[in-house]
Amino acid sequence: METGTDASTADPAAARVTPRRDELARRLAAVRARIADACVAAGRDPGEVELMAVTKFVPAADVATLLDLGVTLLGENRPQEATRKVAEVAALRPAASPRWHLIGGLQRNKARLVAPWAARVESVDSVRLADALDSAVARAVDEGRRAGPLSVLLQVSVDGDPARGGVPLDRMDELADHVAGCSALRLDGLMAVAPLGADPDAAFAAVADAAARLRAAHPRATVLSAGMSGDLEVAIGHGSQVVRVGTALVGDRPIASP
Repeated sequence: METGTDASTADPAAARVTPRRDELARRLAAVRARIADACVAAGRDPGEVELMAVTKFVPAADVATLLDLGVTLLGENRPQEATRKVAEVAALRPAASPRWHLIGGLQRNKARLVAPWAARVESVDSVRLADALDSAVARAVDEGRRAGPLSVLLQVSVDGDPARGGVPLDRMDELADHVAGCSALRLDGLMAVAPLGADPDAAFAAVADAAARLRAAHPRATVLSAGMSGDLEVAIGHGSQVVRVGTALVGDRPIASP
């Protein structure tokens, strides 16, 4: 699991205990305990698995509190909301160094929004999206709004349902080869979501097989991001290195953006 500099050391007021801070601290401890227990059950070192806080619809003040509590990896689903929140959180915690990942579906015309701030995009599922990101990142680097290439994960679909996003497993290799040839992108691995109603054990076993196939063809693409609040234990059992946790960490969120 990740560790991080407690941003409250730079802002003593940030350490003030509030009911919401106390709630987030309790939820965070419970999630970290689940991750540790799952790693023990799988015979893995807990340090191999990183916790991502999914902060879609979560106010910037809560994100700042999570940073105070040592969470440094943050996942956002919506490019426009995320772009605003990145700036808001930077204003609240200027000494913190969060890593922001885009984990939701990305339209090609929104690639320019995420290029300046995303440490990683985990939802690349088509050649056209990869090309849009490649162009947007290269432009951001040229304009001094970004320091270097963008890390990407291929989002794979176990059941091939286009409504949920993801490249079908039988087309993953072609997409991986294309992304590996994009000069402004760095292919780092796979992301997956277990299909609704599916057996997560079977789904994550298939994803683990795909991850092994990807590593064989692209040895640097070693990251597997899989598992959420309801199935993180199963995903860790199949080798996930990043679990994306929203509800269990921050509670229920509104259905629509405020």
